[in-house]
Amino acid sequence: MLRITDDIALQDWEVTENFVRASGPGGQNVNKVATAVELRFEAETSPSLTGPVKTRLRRLAGRRWTNEGALILQCDETRSQARNRDIARERLAELIRKALVAPKRRIATRPTLGSKKRRLKAKKVRGEVKSLRGKVDPNS
Repeated sequence: MLRITDDIALQDWEVTENFVRASGPGGQNVNKVATAVELRFEAETSPSLTGPVKTRLRRLAGRRWTNEGALILQCDETRSQARNRDIARERLAELIRKALVAPKRRIATRPTLGSKKRRLKAKKVRGEVKSLRGKVDPNS
């Protein structure tokens, strides 16, 4: 079981890990040992997450979200399989924690009268500067 918050914990069947050979540091060890981890979280079928959280998670995941509704994270940062596994699980937990935070609703506001006047004055000054850039008459 993977604990995300005090209220949310993912069951073992929701998360599967697949170990593959990694690229990067490790010398000949890279060719022999499967140290990289590919963590697959079945987010769409997860009873632990609510609908709005799943929607936000899908947006945060981007290309890591599959058509089947699974979230796939890969980690091959270290030479240790156990460490890569911990990093991938922590990334998943962090992503879910971000999805749990509902964004604040934006309250529409109108510009103040002073800001409108300042904007128009700046436009007028800029227009005057540009109008003085005309071609110089060589006869004068």
